[in-house]
Amino acid sequence: MPVGLRLVQKVSATRTFAKIAPHFVPAMDRAVHRLTRGKVLLSARMLPGVILTARGAKTGLPRRTPLACMPEEDGKGGASWVLVGSNFGRPGHPAWTANLLTHPDAEVNWHGKDIPVRAQLLTGEARTSAWAAALRFWPPYAAYQSRIDREIRLFRLTPR
Repeated sequence: MPVGLRLVQKVSATRTFAKIAPHFVPAMDRAVHRLTRGKVLLSARMLPGVILTARGAKTGLPRRTPLACMPEEDGKGGASWVLVGSNFGRPGHPAWTANLLTHPDAEVNWHGKDIPVRAQLLTGEARTSAWAAALRFWPPYAAYQSRIDREIRLFRLTPR
């Protein structure tokens, strides 16, 4: 593992990062993504990322949220994405998770391409398996989970 990645993982697992990052990372990602017409997502330099567009749980209005994702290949040229509702290890589920629970039909922008998707909250064995993969993919998720009482929600997004 490159030293730089190890350092980023160590920093991202801290409580200080959890306090600061939610205020600047999403705003920065949205601005750069918009300015580059979907070609660049800065946080994707560390982790793969999508821009999720889901209808608000209460308003029904479209909400665009830049998120890290764990891409999954099915071996047949198809793909899905796992989203981890870690909220940087802060209390409370992130709003986008409530949006997907209420309105599972959404859209992701993946490498500049808009793809209609359907979200499924993972439970049971599917969640256990995806959580283990997520921890291998980004070990700081374990630190996030250890700081909170809620179970981090995991969603699988599959193309519609």
